Amino acid sequence: MKENLRLKYSLIFPIIFLLILWTIKFFEYSLEINFAHFGVYPLKFKGLRGIVFSPLIHGDFKHLISNSPTLFVFMVGLFFFHKKDAFFIFSIIYVSVGLAVWFIGRYSYHIGASGIVYGLASFHFFTGVLSKRKDFIAISLLLVFLYGSMIWGIFPADERVSWESHLMGFIIGIVLSLFYYQKIKIPKETEEIIEEEQTNFYDFEGVSYTEPDIEVKYFNIEL
Repeated sequence: MKENLRLKYSLIFPIIFLLILWTIKFFEYSLEINFAHFGVYPLKFKGLRGIVFSPLIHGDFKHLISNSPTLFVFMVGLFFFHKKDAFFIFSIIYVSVGLAVWFIGRYSYHIGASGIVYGLASFHFFTGVLSKRKDFIAISLLLVFLYGSMIWGIFPADERVSWESHLMGFIIGIVLSLFYYQKIKIPKETEEIIEEEQTNFYDFEGVSYTEPDIEVKYFNIEL
């Protein structure tokens, strides 16, 4: 019952955030306008507004569709496994990716939520590896299995894809995990007690057992 409530809570913000993304895109489509000029434009004062708006804007429906499922999965995972710090972690990734791209990106508009996707992906993966907790390690391995090909997105390939956003998101996720993993790491003494409790049960006989394209030039931030 408690896990079900936790899962329901974890779905609320990701659903709201995705509804915002899709509402904006439908608004653009219905009015035949484009918000790409609200993206991050490096080293230009007006480009700073993209730190807030760029993750909300996508080049077309294909761009948005490619981002939505992965973003949803990673956000739900964030709010499920890191409930108390989820909003803080998400906000840091959201702002830091845009700010980093503003400093190092190519001179064009950078839009899309893929920087956040890469930030969440690397945060989940490296937090699991560094914490050495079996449940988080399992998440890390699952990410590698399902989304391992994402790693190629941090390298320059398609000139219309903002690999800078991917790379910055990936790096920021790592940095966050370095600060955060100690918070969820099980102390060695506690881990030893848990392992002992899991492996040293005895039945009544004393036998041990184990528990079982647009008019304004921009870069799509795509996976």
